[in-house]
Amino acid sequence: MGDLLGVAVLGAGHMGADHIRRLDRVVSGARVAAVADPEVERAKEAAAGLDGVTVHGDPVAALDAPGVSAVLVASPGPAHEEALLAAFHRGLPVLCEKPMVPDSTGALRVMEAEARLGRRLAQIGFMRRYDAEYRRLKALLDGGGLGRPLMLHCTHRNVSSPGHFTSAMLVNSSVSHEIDAARWLLGQELTAVTVLRPAPSAGAPEGLLDPQFVLFETDGGALVDVEVFVNCGFGYQVRCEAVCEKGSARIGDEHTMVVTTAGGAREEVAQDYLVRFADAYDREVRTWVDATRRGEVTGPSVWDGYAASVVAEAGVRALETGGRVAVDLAPRPDLYARFSR
Repeated sequence: MGDLLGVAVLGAGHMGADHIRRLDRVVSGARVAAVADPEVERAKEAAAGLDGVTVHGDPVAALDAPGVSAVLVASPGPAHEEALLAAFHRGLPVLCEKPMVPDSTGALRVMEAEARLGRRLAQIGFMRRYDAEYRRLKALLDGGGLGRPLMLHCTHRNVSSPGHFTSAMLVNSSVSHEIDAARWLLGQELTAVTVLRPAPSAGAPEGLLDPQFVLFETDGGALVDVEVFVNCGFGYQVRCEAVCEKGSARIGDEHTMVVTTAGGAREEVAQDYLVRFADAYDREVRTWVDATRRGEVTGPSVWDGYAASVVAEAGVRALETGGRVAVDLAPRPDLYARFSR
């Protein structure tokens, strides 16, 4: 336990750079040993000031760099499959940002590859499981005091979407967090998806179907609805209300600073996910580092990443067809517990 965990960070963009900062300044027990990004100058900038760090344009080369004993994947989703399979081949534990793999076929290949190893190596970065409010809601539902959950009402709003954002990405990128959170909170699989589309907001870029209303059915008879609105213009908001047989519970109301001045008061609203979920990301990475140093793998599994990809893919088909689409999951390998805690 005395040695620092040497981590190769793959991807030095917005998320990767934040994880590099986190490993260097926030989380104890680890150090950044290598940084990889196709834009090498960006990798150099993210690694500036860190001792003993090698910089690479090739992510696979970073895995073989001196001192690397674990991997944090923060590259764009299409690059994840190659990185995960390369890490598995080397026996390296991995924390992989969501989506694990964007397409269900690739996600299945990753799951089958890890299952062949006979042991878990990867934790998937569904960080809401580490958020204090989500954890309180999970504990409340698991305790049974509110009775059987009947519905989850979810809200997911962003100030604005990136220029490359498509209508499908509202489901397979934004709502993927709600997909995992719903499975985890309820302890149920999602079995069908319907997507309804109101008239697009005037604030949405031309051609983007924003907002959307996504409805999930579960194998336990619950319903989950998600309002996703990625160009709301005023703030980053994530809320979830569980409605149960004996009561309800809601998280995500802004409990932030209220500034009072002459003539009025204003309440701060987070502007992006790195602000709203800063503590969750810290706890997620700290938990991963501690578990890895103990030789353990905890948290969301490759099965959870695979299930999220399959559900999101069904959601995109529902968006495109305007109909209800069933979710078809492959059999779950024995390696994975039904729901990772």
